[in-house]
Amino acid sequence: MSSKSDFDVDLFVIGGGSGGVRAARIAAGYGASVMVAEEYRFGGTCVIRGCVPKKLMVYASHVSREIDDARGFGWTIPTATFDWPTFIAAKDKEIARLEGIYTTNVEKPGAKTAKARAVFEDPHTLKLSNGETVRAKNILIATGGTPSHGPDIPGIEHVISSNEVFHLPEMPKRIVIQGGGYIALEFACIFAGLGSAVTVVYRGDNILRGFDEDVRAHVRKEMEKQGITILTGCTVKAVDKNRHDFCAHLSDGASISADQVLFAIGRHANTKGLGLEKAGVHFKHSDGSILVNEFSQTNVPHIYAVGDVTNRVNLTPVAIREGHAFADTVFGGKTVKVDHSNIPTAVFTQPEVGTVGMTEQEARAKFSHVDIYKTDFRGIKSTISGSDSRVLMKLIVDGSTDVVVGCHLVGPEAAELIQILGICIKLKATKADFDATVAVHPSAAEELVTMRTPTARYVREAAE
Repeated sequence: MSSKSDFDVDLFVIGGGSGGVRAARIAAGYGASVMVAEEYRFGGTCVIRGCVPKKLMVYASHVSREIDDARGFGWTIPTATFDWPTFIAAKDKEIARLEGIYTTNVEKPGAKTAKARAVFEDPHTLKLSNGETVRAKNILIATGGTPSHGPDIPGIEHVISSNEVFHLPEMPKRIVIQGGGYIALEFACIFAGLGSAVTVVYRGDNILRGFDEDVRAHVRKEMEKQGITILTGCTVKAVDKNRHDFCAHLSDGASISADQVLFAIGRHANTKGLGLEKAGVHFKHSDGSILVNEFSQTNVPHIYAVGDVTNRVNLTPVAIREGHAFADTVFGGKTVKVDHSNIPTAVFTQPEVGTVGMTEQEARAKFSHVDIYKTDFRGIKSTISGSDSRVLMKLIVDGSTDVVVGCHLVGPEAAELIQILGICIKLKATKADFDATVAVHPSAAEELVTMRTPTARYVREAAE
């Protein structure tokens, strides 16, 4: 048995991203001695090369559309130009500021930080790349995920991932993006908005696998209206480097020339070389993700893992919630489990997607009676701007209880709306509650409380 004096710290956190930093800060606040090691930059994927810089790129790409819309409202705007290096420098400055805040947030309550890679020597001992060795009573693994390029193909070395795209020296005028999920489609809309010619290549029958079918169809149609080419049912089989550009060869025999080829086809848990075998921690050999219970605890009782490295729900706010729950449970004397159901989420395509709860397909598989309320319309702004973009709003209702079990939006500010609607779904609001809410007029969101007649009603007969 080890005594407290055998350990240098109460908690050692591997990874300075959102989940790790939250756990470290809360644990230190409870009086624990804490150390956090980060091998790249504090802030993790979300802050450094994920959600935050991508959202800044989304804002940059919106400007061209706002200029187009402005003409309908009587504005005459001289030809505008976009300077990629200027934007990238501004983005990098903001990311550096946030990195400093993340580091400060760890150190302010008394935790120590190390800019170093940490690997297991044994279940309690970490070896740092700066030569230091630390023995920890508890260890939290929060190393996140890393892009996966999938099966090796000829020319894979010419392909970039979502890590490199934030640091390109110049904006690609033509880009091929393989993938059909959040990252691929968000970058497709970003580059299209900035003026690039964009081709999306996806192996499935339609983009946004796992989302409601109406959302999938609506987003694809809106993206194609913007001039984005979406090729489904095929993959990139090889990439050649020419003198000035690249050529992506597709499985259907076609070839596309481009200035960059980006793969965004998935991410794996970032556990390679971490020494999990030495610690005895169980993980999935297929993707490296660490196996944990409902308290984020691994099979080794004093070792925990939160965030994308566990491949449960790979969203930054979920990692933060898991890190906080871990610290509350282990150091705060409060037993806290994270509820992974009904998590609202957004895809920052153009238009945005906001979704929470069940899809129509999931609801029909679970409930005997399902009512669908759906509307598809042009927003009031589009009537004068001339934009042909349309809004989709859809409510899924358990017909037996009247509880709204799913809400799906595609349109302006869908991300902002779905955060609030997530509270309604969490509180099990009924369709009658929506109906009893007075509309805000004129707004797109008023449709959510004025849809009175189901557009579809499904009744599953009981088996005899």
